[in-house]
Amino acid sequence: MKRTTLRRAGLSIVTAALLTGVTACGGSGGSGGSDGSGKGGDDRPRLSPIAALRTAEKSTDGADSAKVESTTTMGSVMSMTADGALGWGDGLTGTLTITYTGGTMADTMRQMGTTSMEARYLPDAYYARMGDTFAEQAGGRHWIRYAYDDLESLGGSSGAYLKDQMQNTTPNQSVKLLLASGDVREVGEEKVRGQRTTHYSGTVEVADLAEKNSDLSRSQLDDLRKTLEQAGVTTETIDIWVDDRDLLVKKVEKGETTAGAYAQTAYYTDYGTEVSAEVPPASDTADFSELVKQQGAGTGS
Repeated sequence: MKRTTLRRAGLSIVTAALLTGVTACGGSGGSGGSDGSGKGGDDRPRLSPIAALRTAEKSTDGADSAKVESTTTMGSVMSMTADGALGWGDGLTGTLTITYTGGTMADTMRQMGTTSMEARYLPDAYYARMGDTFAEQAGGRHWIRYAYDDLESLGGSSGAYLKDQMQNTTPNQSVKLLLASGDVREVGEEKVRGQRTTHYSGTVEVADLAEKNSDLSRSQLDDLRKTLEQAGVTTETIDIWVDDRDLLVKKVEKGETTAGAYAQTAYYTDYGTEVSAEVPPASDTADFSELVKQQGAGTGS
């Protein structure tokens, strides 16, 4: 019983970390809106919110890498922090340290001997290092590999969408979210950790953006919309802060789910930083799809 419980806990944590890790880096993609410009108070041309965000999207995308620091909460399910560096010049790569600070997910992690885990992102898969207690129940293996190609087969339409976003996500995706929504306004100039920035805000329809900004088929989109509705995810507000170099330095996303309110704040610094992530030793790695099969076998016995 204990072995099955720990295995199930590990699977749920990996899935949650995968999802929250993605949003720590970015969101969904897209573009839209209309241009416009004028003159601001400084020497730079004063662009309309749409035009300014298009410039920020291109600049952030072209930076290729950044250090990331985020906090995430989701009702009573979890609160967590993520800290590390991610690159997106040639597929998503990088390493984050994810720490669960509250909620049922933190309680589950404590049962496995740790509330912190290392997450490694590589172009074809995501790896999560679990604690020693989990390894004792997984044949001595500490790492779980989650191949992106397995997401669609294991998760249906939502898995297909997650795979699409995992392979295309960058910090500039939050900017694209606002552009795709058609609801963008400039809040004004504000300081973020001592930096002068411009604050933009808007509301997005989650399911509509999935339709605009993914390669999913119509049936997959219909299934995804149902999944989002069942989860209570319909709209979310996005706030972003862009610095004088047209780079995203902060984002805040908020919304509601059946599990409660969720919110995430992320900071981006040191654009262009060196990023590395190595594949863990095969002898110390279990495949997620393999663990799912083992869980099914254990449930049926």
